[in-house]
Amino acid sequence: MDRSRNEKLVFEFLEAADKPASAYEILDALREDGLRAPLQVYRALSKLIESGTVHRIESLNAFVACKHHKCGGDEVSIFMLCERCDIVTEAVDTETATALASICAARRFSGTRQMIEITGVCATCQTAQH
Repeated sequence: MDRSRNEKLVFEFLEAADKPASAYEILDALREDGLRAPLQVYRALSKLIESGTVHRIESLNAFVACKHHKCGGDEVSIFMLCERCDIVTEAVDTETATALASICAARRFSGTRQMIEITGVCATCQTAQH
């Protein structure tokens, strides 16, 4: 896939980030690289989301690079958000996708995007607590 310069910059930033980043955090980090306006970041994010290489974490209004090569196929993206360290773990699952498709079909609903966000405490933070 051919990416614009801005898309490459945004993707590389998100791929290197250890936590989800808001559009304004991305803009602040990439100002020195020539991104000066929020619209530049939002356009790049829109294209990256459309291609399946970046995900928007709705509850955080933030973005993460996809950690799976075939994301957006026959599986559902599941994001586990740690309330303590803010780390987001991504998993994909075909069985969950099948169950969601069944629920939608029973209600004659045509879903276009499947993403689940689960908030809780990651294993590292659970261990640190004890």
